[in-house]
Amino acid sequence: MKVVFFGTPDLSVPFLEALTNEPDFEVVAVITQPDRPVGRKQILTPSPVKELAVSKNIPVFQPENLKKDQSLHGSDIAIVVAYGKIIPQTILNIPRLGCVNVHPSLLPKYRGPSPIQTAIMNNDKETGISIMLLDAGMDSGPLLAQETFPVEADETQESLTEKIKKIGPTLLIKTLRAYAAGKILPQPQDKSKVEICKMLDRDSGRIDWTRSTAEINAQVRALHPWPGCWTTFERGGKIFRLKILKTKIEAGKLVLLEVQPEGRSPMSFEEFERGYGKVEMK
Repeated sequence: MKVVFFGTPDLSVPFLEALTNEPDFEVVAVITQPDRPVGRKQILTPSPVKELAVSKNIPVFQPENLKKDQSLHGSDIAIVVAYGKIIPQTILNIPRLGCVNVHPSLLPKYRGPSPIQTAIMNNDKETGISIMLLDAGMDSGPLLAQETFPVEADETQESLTEKIKKIGPTLLIKTLRAYAAGKILPQPQDKSKVEICKMLDRDSGRIDWTRSTAEINAQVRALHPWPGCWTTFERGGKIFRLKILKTKIEAGKLVLLEVQPEGRSPMSFEEFERGYGKVEMK
């Protein structure tokens, strides 16, 4: 099958790698977001998906406006993994077998942009991966396959992402073969069970100390490294921001393990208290 792959971040890379390793799939084009400025020096940097595609001599397209993109013509199927932009219906209609999306939740639960973080913040016991056909809605297309796995008590955004990167590509390849052979009948999602997760920003990481110990601990595990959790404290009449990098629950109490004061490197909370003293976090 001639495949066009849509993807941008590191999460997408194992899926593209898996497709290129299978002889019955030919990735004829990769569509990823334009190079973006990164870091304090704002160095223009390609996406992880672009770097892999270039290393494998796959043509790369980085359109700002997908409506004008022509790279899907002649393709059998499009695969979308964390591309980061809405794909218009005019594009979805081009591939012979449609556009297949990999979504890191058990749809219709956690439609939207932050399913990994939301599963952890809500202290869910399990989550999973959904393979679905894209339609014009937000993660609302019919399902082709799902796989469920546990969310551990100490799960983090990074560890859950690694699970998805390990399990997802195998599920995708298996599903594509069965779907192309006509062995899978797409199943509509149950609209009565739809849950939407929100777009995260830096304000999502502000800690509300009136919340429960379990909620704060889950928030820290879910939002590191991005957008990160933070609070503020006062010292010398000035307000400083403090990133909360790692916590745990011990004897029912929240224990801060690693923090990063504004303008400083990460440090243990013991080091922080030695340098700053006891502070009230707000």
